[in-house]
Amino acid sequence: MKALRNYLDKIKPSFEKDGKLHAFRSIFDGFETFLFVPNTTAKRGVHIHDAIDSKRIMSMVVIALMPALLFGMYNVGYQHALATGWDASFMDMFIFGMLAVMPKIVVSYAVGLGIEFAWAQWKGEEIQEGYLVSGILIPLIVPVNLPLWMLAIAVAFAVIIGKEIFGGTGMNIFNPALMARAFLFFAYPQKMTGDQAWIADSPIFGFGGNGTLVDGFSGATPLAHLDTYTFNINAVYGLIPGSIGETSVIAIAIGAVILLCTGIASWKTMISVFVGGILTGLLFENLDMTPIHWYEHIALGGFCFGAVFMATDPVTSCRTECGKWIYGFLIGVVAIVVRVMNPGFPEGMMLAILLMNMFAPAIDYFVVDRNISKRMKRGGTK
Repeated sequence: MKALRNYLDKIKPSFEKDGKLHAFRSIFDGFETFLFVPNTTAKRGVHIHDAIDSKRIMSMVVIALMPALLFGMYNVGYQHALATGWDASFMDMFIFGMLAVMPKIVVSYAVGLGIEFAWAQWKGEEIQEGYLVSGILIPLIVPVNLPLWMLAIAVAFAVIIGKEIFGGTGMNIFNPALMARAFLFFAYPQKMTGDQAWIADSPIFGFGGNGTLVDGFSGATPLAHLDTYTFNINAVYGLIPGSIGETSVIAIAIGAVILLCTGIASWKTMISVFVGGILTGLLFENLDMTPIHWYEHIALGGFCFGAVFMATDPVTSCRTECGKWIYGFLIGVVAIVVRVMNPGFPEGMMLAILLMNMFAPAIDYFVVDRNISKRMKRGGTK
């Protein structure tokens, strides 16, 4: 690392003002600050100095996503083997899934970071680090058979329309990853639903069978057929059709522990999402308005993934402590309401989080205004 640091220090003058590569200063700065903590410090005023910056926070979220990603790769191979009758070992299924998933990750980062770099160069600003997380979240919340060109368009939409036009990282109202999924859901619904959307074709000819489905096999997600679905332990393990990273409750729980232990995610937001979802599920269950139990609502679909990795996004969620409870609770409530009351949207988590993203600033405003009013009353101020 010392040799790399010395090399960067050697070429850095070329990228600074009046250097021959000054036009690419933002690109150099992006790589340098990703590899090393900046050594600049405040000259005056009161500041808190810490080695943790936004890039390190984003990197920790990516690490927390690894269990869901790795299991998702295996499940892609497992679902393919189940559909085709392929007699494969654990490693064969994992490699199959990895070959199917990796192109989506590459396309996501290539398109997203390419736009981020070009935008920073155009504006003459530093490269923002927000896409480090979005770049891996987007492939994890789409079907494995989604064409790469559709993914590229969705990524471009999410970065440009969902983030950059609001001012970039830290200024966006909506979660960029969910913006990409919403774009795909409404623009290409036939590729986001249906039995064959969740079963991967063979990524390499001759590897993993012929990629064709056996007669009578249904690869639809459980939420698509709630009336006939029978809950079993595979829904907790994650061995069911679904988006790449959303099926395994156990893998998501490992990521949640990492985020909570490192203090990256808000436990208040996370817990309140589950509380809202459980209470609403119980209500509908007692009213006999849903064919499944409350715990099935929590385990199935993207509920757990959304509660852990999406609802806790510090940029688009509430900032006040009381607001976090309200924000998370309403996400859980709306997600189950959409699932039960609107069969056209069996997965309500995406719509619930996007809706509450819009209302998060208002929730914070009223929480702060209420606190100010209470303090003024205690002080006898009108």
